[in-house]
Amino acid sequence: MGDAMDHIVNRLLPAVVVAFMLCGCAITLPGAGGLDYQSRAVTRSERGLRVSGSVLSAEESESVYGVALAKKGIQPVWVEVQNDDTSSYFLMSPGLDPNFFPASEAAEAFAGSKSSVAGDDIERRFRALAFRNPVLPGHTVSGYILTNLSEGAKLIQLDLVASGRAQTFSFLMVVPGFYADYHVSAVFRREVYPPGRMVDYTDDSALRAALESLPCCATSEDGAKNGDPLNLVIVGGLDDAFPALVRRGWSPTEQKWSGSIMKTVTSAFSGERYVNAPVSDLYLFGRAQDLALQKARDTIHQRNHLRLWLSPMRYRGKPVWVGQISRDIGVRLTFHSPTLTTHKIDPDVDEARTALTEDMAYSQNLQKIGFVKGVGAAPQNAPGQNLTTDPYYTDGLRQVLVFDRQPTSLSGIEFFPWESVAKFNAVPAGADQ
Repeated sequence: MGDAMDHIVNRLLPAVVVAFMLCGCAITLPGAGGLDYQSRAVTRSERGLRVSGSVLSAEESESVYGVALAKKGIQPVWVEVQNDDTSSYFLMSPGLDPNFFPASEAAEAFAGSKSSVAGDDIERRFRALAFRNPVLPGHTVSGYILTNLSEGAKLIQLDLVASGRAQTFSFLMVVPGFYADYHVSAVFRREVYPPGRMVDYTDDSALRAALESLPCCATSEDGAKNGDPLNLVIVGGLDDAFPALVRRGWSPTEQKWSGSIMKTVTSAFSGERYVNAPVSDLYLFGRAQDLALQKARDTIHQRNHLRLWLSPMRYRGKPVWVGQISRDIGVRLTFHSPTLTTHKIDPDVDEARTALTEDMAYSQNLQKIGFVKGVGAAPQNAPGQNLTTDPYYTDGLRQVLVFDRQPTSLSGIEFFPWESVAKFNAVPAGADQ
C-alpha cells in the first residue's frame, strides 16, 4: 500500500510544483467589497408589482445581524415588494429555498452568542429583520429571507400569491466574494456583436439551417486543432434558461487564479468536492467560452459540465448559446494542460447531452426540444479525439433546448420536427446487440 501511495505522489508531484509556480504568477484577487447589497439589488416590475432582491456577502450579513451567519451556513436574501395592485400578496419563502430558516430557528443557532450590535437581543433582532406577509395594496414591504449558503451564484425566485393569481420573478445573481469566470453584466448584457451582425430567426427551418452550419467542434486558441464537439444549443437567458440550470443544481465555475488552482490540486489529492472547479478554455467565434457551468458529484473527479458561447443569433427574440457538454469521470496527468492535470471525459458524450435534457425537463422552464445535424458522427470503432487526447463517440447530432419563463409540465414540452435520435441510434440488421 505504501509503495502504491508513493507512486501516486511521485506522479502528481510535478503538477503540485507547477500549481505552486502558477500561484506565484496567477491573478491574486481582492477581497469582497463594501456593505452595499441594496445598491446591487436587481429590480423587476410587472402587473402592478415591483420587486427587488439582493444576496448578502458574509461580511454584509454579519453587519446586519450582528452574528456570523455564514459560519452556520446561513445566507440572507434581502427582498422588497411594492404592491400597486388591488389584491394582497403573500411571498412564498420556499420559492427562494425549500429548506429556508425561519427567524426563530436561525436565532436559536446563535443562542449564547454575543452580538456585535451593542445591547442587542439576537432573537428580537432576527424577528424584526424578517420579511413579513402580507403585502397589502398600496404598501411596500422589505425584509430578509434566510436561505442556505450558496457559493458562486444564487437563484432568487420570488413567488407572490394572491387570491386567484400568482406572479413569479427570477433573478440570477453572483454571490459577492466569488471570483466567477464571467461577470453577469458582461456576459448577459454586453454587446458582443455589432447590431448589423445579429440575426433574429422567426422561421424554424431557417434556424435549423443556421445551427447546422455551425462548426463541428470547439478548437484550440489558434484554431488549428479541433477539440470537444459542439453538441448543445441553449435558447434563453437570465429570465428563463439560466435560472432553470441553477434551480437544478448547476453551478458556475471559478476563475483560474491562485486560490482556485490550489483548491483544484488539493481536492484532486483528497478527492473532496469542489462544485466550482475551473474548466480549461476552448474556443469558438475567436474567443474562449463566455461561461461554464457544472453539476458536480461528491468528488472533484466526477462532474457533468458545459461550456457556452453567445452566438450572433436570436430565436424569436431570445439569445442563442452554442455549447459543448461532456461528463468528467476522473482526473489524470497530461502534458496538454499547463497544470499537468486534466479531467478525463466519458467517451459517450451523447449521454451527457441526454442527461442535461432530462434534467432540464424537471426544471419546468424547458419549452421545446429538437435535434439538428452539424457535429458529424464519430462511432465507437472510429472515435473522435479532444485536445487532451480523450476519445469520444457521438451520433453527430446537436441538442437544441428552448426555455421560457412560464412553467411547462413534462407533458407540455414540445418537439421540433427535425432530426430523430432513434434514426441515428438504430441498430443495423444483423449487428450484435
